Amino acid sequence: MAGKSRETTFERVSEQLCCEGNLFSFNPALKAEGKNPFTLTSKEGDGSYQAFLNNETRYSALTRKFPERAKVLFDRNEQAAKARFEHLQKLVELYK
Repeated sequence: MAGKSRETTFERVSEQLCCEGNLFSFNPALKAEGKNPFTLTSKEGDGSYQAFLNNETRYSALTRKFPERAKVLFDRNEQAAKARFEHLQKLVELYK
């Protein structure tokens, strides 16, 4: 990454981490068939979120360059991911 500061690298990877998402779909036509139009395809996490991050080169590099900041970022992102999934589960129930 010639010409890129370490701070810029951290911010760019942080943005990628925050964009990881769940898979879901919404098909209003299913409502007419008596089916739930909101489908959540993703499964709930199995507690291996941090292990996943540490096995990904782009994220494990952060732990070597910015260990304290990476820990804060990963913990915060794990909590946000759990909250997003819980919100999506509520939407599944809402559209039943």
